[in-house]
Amino acid sequence: MSKIASNSRSSSNWLALKKTLPTKSKDGKNKKVKSHKRQKTEDGSPPPEAGPSRITLHSTPSAPLDPLSTTAGDLKSSLKAMVLGDIPYSDLQKQPGKYLALDCEMVGVGIDGSESSLARVSLVNYHGAVQLDEFVRQRERVVDYRTQYSGVRERDMVKAKPFEEIQAQVAELLKDKILVGHAVFNDLKALLLSHPRPQTLDTQYYAWKFKITKSKYIALRNLVKQELGLTIQGGEHSSVTDARATMAVFRLYKREWEKNLRPATASNKKKRKRGADDEGTDGEDTVSGHGVPTNGPPSKAQFPGGGRKGVSSGLSTIVRVGASTQKTKQGWWKDLGGKLKR
Repeated sequence: MSKIASNSRSSSNWLALKKTLPTKSKDGKNKKVKSHKRQKTEDGSPPPEAGPSRITLHSTPSAPLDPLSTTAGDLKSSLKAMVLGDIPYSDLQKQPGKYLALDCEMVGVGIDGSESSLARVSLVNYHGAVQLDEFVRQRERVVDYRTQYSGVRERDMVKAKPFEEIQAQVAELLKDKILVGHAVFNDLKALLLSHPRPQTLDTQYYAWKFKITKSKYIALRNLVKQELGLTIQGGEHSSVTDARATMAVFRLYKREWEKNLRPATASNKKKRKRGADDEGTDGEDTVSGHGVPTNGPPSKAQFPGGGRKGVSSGLSTIVRVGASTQKTKQGWWKDLGGKLKR
């Protein structure tokens, strides 16, 4: 009897215990519900939806996201590898594409090497694939190669190409492209080239404009360190690495920054042309927006590259006597007074 009573007592306890278990399932769903309730009690927010967690790289409104990357964390890793040149490229990724990043290196010429002369030019595309990387032959004696900064050595000049050839190649590659660079107008000045402002994106200026940095003239190495946690320019510089780093910073904020780029449409070109015609008088024109008058449209003989279409050189700063008038008075020197020495 005691054994039967013991079995019946055990059965009643089991039945009583079983009544407390219906809310629990074998797959542990109730356990998740309880954790959700606990989370809601702690922070006052509803439980998160199922799915992969989202990673946020920046707290700014213009948080970076690249259409080719699923998360900002993946983008950051891929951009680091791109800057270091540790990624392979497919045939499609080697094509120039819509975006090109430019960087140049200089050497010192003149007295004490204080004057800068263009020595190396590099262009990379959106994926960091090199489109152009050439050394430029020097017309003057190089006093200081600035190797510790430029990475340029005397032996690099053996296969260097003439300035005009490199200039023409860069101008052709940049045609109808969006140019990305860091303080890029210094590079354009060294190349004696111009590029439409609506199609030029300067990472130094945009980083300050969008309050990513407080400095208006932040160095590229500091910007890359801040945004990617990557150290560049630790020793000798490489214009290829710097161009890739510039493109990497642009890709971090592409969605936000690209809104400020205005493609040069036919209507915009017409307005700009009309504005230039209104500014000039007596057949004067302005070359590359510098406001330097010339007598009629510049010819290729006057400005190699065709002025507005490509080249804005130091020649545009020379104003010829009588350039503001159509006709020059014959024998004008007779009105100067005094005697002319013969």
